Amino acid sequence: MLCRAGIHRTRTALRRGLATHAQVSIEKDCSTITPPYDSLIEKLGRIRKYLNRPLSLAEKILYSHVIEPEQAFGSGGKIRGESYLQLRPERVAMQDASAQMALLQFMSAGLSQSAVPASIHCDHLIQAVEGAESDLKRSLVTNQEVFEFLQSAATKYGLEFWRPGSGIIHQIVLENYAAPGMLMLGTDSHTPNAGGLGGLAIGVGGADAVDAMTGTPWELKAPNVIGKLTVRGGTGSILEYFGPGVASQSCTGLATIANMGAEVGATTSTFPYSSHMRDYLIATGRAPVAHAADKALAQGFLRADEGTEYDQVIEVDLSQLEPTINGPFTPDLATPISKFGEFVKSQGWKDEFSAGLIGSCTNSSYEDMTAVANLAEQAKAAGLQTKVPFLCTPGSEQIRATIERDNVTSALQDVGATVLANACGPCIGQWKRDDKQGEENAILTSFNRNFKSRNDGNKLTMNFLASPTIVTAMAFSGQLSFNPMTDSIPLPSGGSFKFDPPAGQDLPTSGFTPGRAEFYPIRNPEPQPEIPIVINPDSQRLELLEPFKSPFGPESGNPRGLELPSLKVLLRVRGKCTTDHISAAGPWLKYKGHLTNISENLLITAINDEGGEMNVAFDKDTDSTGTIPEVAKRFKARNQPWALIVDDNYGEGSAREHAALQPRFYGCALIIARSFARIHETNLKKQGVLPLWFADKSDYGRIGSGDVLETIGLADLLEGKPNAEIKINVTKTDGETFQIPTTHTMSADQLNWFRAGSALNFIRSVQ
Repeated sequence: MLCRAGIHRTRTALRRGLATHAQVSIEKDCSTITPPYDSLIEKLGRIRKYLNRPLSLAEKILYSHVIEPEQAFGSGGKIRGESYLQLRPERVAMQDASAQMALLQFMSAGLSQSAVPASIHCDHLIQAVEGAESDLKRSLVTNQEVFEFLQSAATKYGLEFWRPGSGIIHQIVLENYAAPGMLMLGTDSHTPNAGGLGGLAIGVGGADAVDAMTGTPWELKAPNVIGKLTVRGGTGSILEYFGPGVASQSCTGLATIANMGAEVGATTSTFPYSSHMRDYLIATGRAPVAHAADKALAQGFLRADEGTEYDQVIEVDLSQLEPTINGPFTPDLATPISKFGEFVKSQGWKDEFSAGLIGSCTNSSYEDMTAVANLAEQAKAAGLQTKVPFLCTPGSEQIRATIERDNVTSALQDVGATVLANACGPCIGQWKRDDKQGEENAILTSFNRNFKSRNDGNKLTMNFLASPTIVTAMAFSGQLSFNPMTDSIPLPSGGSFKFDPPAGQDLPTSGFTPGRAEFYPIRNPEPQPEIPIVINPDSQRLELLEPFKSPFGPESGNPRGLELPSLKVLLRVRGKCTTDHISAAGPWLKYKGHLTNISENLLITAINDEGGEMNVAFDKDTDSTGTIPEVAKRFKARNQPWALIVDDNYGEGSAREHAALQPRFYGCALIIARSFARIHETNLKKQGVLPLWFADKSDYGRIGSGDVLETIGLADLLEGKPNAEIKINVTKTDGETFQIPTTHTMSADQLNWFRAGSALNFIRSVQ
């Protein structure tokens, strides 16, 4: 619950630097972006007959997108956290790195067009080196075949193609596609950013996107509403914000909150429809959506019912909040800024940082940029320049063009900022950083993640997360201990300078300007089936997919029937293992469309719990060691299926399905975890890897590399026997044997995927 607090948003900031311009926002065709409110409300009325209780906003949106309400709700029983829902999302958005594999999978389904509106956004493959113009030109050359593949697929199937330089997927979705009450999917874990407009936007892997694009029901276990807030405490929950404080926040401010919900493992985040959302829709050319949402709100749809019971309520008093700096190496290690200097000293770190970076999908809105420009103007007036490299990423071409027109860009450049391309850049590891390699150093960013090696490829770089205004103010000091709320900066004249609180402007007085028209797509394009999609057979960037084989049936060579074949354990992974550990980004992004090549990075930064070394696996058959990909390839060459033993919250982080595809490609059939992150567990199921949970977490340490695992009871589960349980027979390398219990979250449909070898195999079989 957000309580009203003493945080204000001003609409008058930076007026001395803003010229007067005519309104230039373009009214958009809203036919495919306005949710079908009448049918959603009608369906919700049918569902209420079965539930007979007040509904949260999240439930209203989610349940109204259920395909067969009577089947889903007619039998009674608990829904939240228990029932699997068959859903029909309204839209799909894909970023260029994940779109490659999603489209390769969609192509194999044999359809002529997408069943729902979909868009492709070229934002992940643009590397930050010198600045916006030169970096964009370079990326067009180095990624030419990938961009041409994506554009040809978009043209063939009728998808909207946002060209390189158009901006970051989540900012573009917020500006163009998101709508109150909408259910949409995106192939990126920060898709929930669109929840700032009061919908449900859920990050998924490419195979889930293919479900929606092929018209296949998309399945989700009904989430709880709200949850404990740690990096895994929100798993299986939707964070629904309510209370008087919500109405005081700007739409883009709410989007930032929703974006960061991914860092607590939440399925997504949402907010009740507000006047700030209406203003933002109108300012971004979507007045028809606002008018339709107004009518839906009047019918009670875009807010929670009175008396709604939540699984947990967490009260946040905005007047008591203090800015925090989070990190290093995990986004939930938060230290109040008033205590951060002491924290740095207690850890023995140098009281300095080497770069400040602002922007990213999390906070590169007009409001964010005008707030940091206000600080820059204050510093310039005092004669100050930033003391560290200061990099700024606009979220979209619309933001770039508007802040340039309104003199925000020049205010930042005047104090030393380098403006990067409208793209993900350093946030996703696309940063060609020549300094500090191999050195321990700290950076301050306004990004959403700070895992080791994520930003610059240097595992010794400590990324501390903070708001754009905190990062900007601290860039003029260069010291980690500097608190811009209380501390002053010495001036050459002998005096000192202290920042006034920054003032940002949520919407531009003169409206948004779209910028360069060539970056924008053709809206609502018709498919052109005659367009060929050509992939060079010698390409090192793109590769057609071969279907994964089922582990069952006469062609599988599996002598154990509907039990998995005997599996060797590749390794036991220690501690935090994010999707960055499983499938690194950065320079590996160029292989996102080539499964063979990108699989060479499988788990290369994971720690083997038997010995504590990074990227080391034991091959007990040959009494040798190798890198994890090397030993996995040896197993594959021997036709030896294998398993992984992993720790808590395995697969947290991004939605990248390569973290499931790569193990499957090398022959992984089973992963047993203390717990899984939601998106990754689903991705494993989609690709035909069985995810099991330790019933007793202490069993994690009993299984090691080279041990042989055999499932017991899987056949019963696949045959639909009630209350079937899966146990694992373990044969140690010294001959000792024992059995452990496990649990699972497999639904009936997911068991069909698994039996077929992958979800895509099953979809093809029923087309």
